Amino acid sequence: MDAADPVLITGCSSGIGKVTARRLTEAGHTVYATARRPETLTDLSAAGAHVLALDVTDEESMAAAVKAVEAEHGSVGTLVNNAGYGLYGPVEEVAMSDVRREFETNVFGLGRLTQLVLPGMRATGRGRIVNISSMGGRIVFPTGGWYHASKYAVEALSDALRVEVAPFGVTVVLVEPGLIRTEFESVASSGLAPEAASGPYAQMRRSADEVMRQAYRSRAGAPPEAVADVIRKAVEARRPRTRYVVTPAAKAQVQLRRLGGDRVWDAFVRRAYRLN
Repeated sequence: MDAADPVLITGCSSGIGKVTARRLTEAGHTVYATARRPETLTDLSAAGAHVLALDVTDEESMAAAVKAVEAEHGSVGTLVNNAGYGLYGPVEEVAMSDVRREFETNVFGLGRLTQLVLPGMRATGRGRIVNISSMGGRIVFPTGGWYHASKYAVEALSDALRVEVAPFGVTVVLVEPGLIRTEFESVASSGLAPEAASGPYAQMRRSADEVMRQAYRSRAGAPPEAVADVIRKAVEARRPRTRYVVTPAAKAQVQLRRLGGDRVWDAFVRRAYRLN
C-alpha cells in the first residue's frame, strides 16, 4: 500500500497496537491510532499519529472513526483489526456473559468495523485489511476454549472475506502471533488463578496458570516489536502472504498440530499440562 493511504489501527492503548502505530508512523505512514480512551494515546500523538476514540463494541464509535478518516482521505487505506483480549477458564465454568463480551470484542467488533470500511475501499478500487488473529486460531490449549473459538472465528471470516473482496482490489491478511510479552499474559492468567482453589477443574486451572506464566517468561515469548515488524510487512508488501505466523515457537507448534493430528497433539498437551 502507498504510504499516503491512511492506516486505521484498533487497540492502540498498549502492547502490539501501540508499538505498531509507532512503527508505521515512524516509517512515514499516515496512521490513525485508536483506543477506547484516547488519553492513553498522547505519546502516539506526539510521535505524529492521528488519534481517535474507537470502541469496537460501540456502533456509533466505530462509525464516527471511519467517517473521520474518510472525510480526510476518501477511504481507509488499511484497516488493522488489532483490538482483542483473552478470557481463560474451563469451557464449563466460564460465564456466558463473559463469553459474549469476548466475542463482541474479538469477533463482532472486528467484523462490523470491516463492514464499515469496505464500501470506501470498493469505491476506490483498493484497500487492505490486516486481522490480528493468533496461533490460538490454529491450535487449542485447555482452559482457552472460548478464546480459541473467537480466534478460529476470525480465521474463518478472513478466509471467506479474502475471496469475496479480491475482485474489488482489497487484500486480506492474517497475522498469527505466538506468545508475546504484553499485558495479555496478566489478563489471561487472571481468569485462572482466583478460582483455582476448588471445583472439579481446580488442578487443571493451577496447571494452566503455571504453564502460561512460565511460557511467557521463556524464550518462546517475544516482544510486541516482533509482531509490529510483521504487521508493517503485511501493510507494505505489494503481494503479502495470506498468513504470517509470528515467533519460531508458534510456527513449530502449528506444524506439530497440522502434521501430528489429534492424538499426537492431545498427548503433547496432556503432558505439558500434567493431565492424566
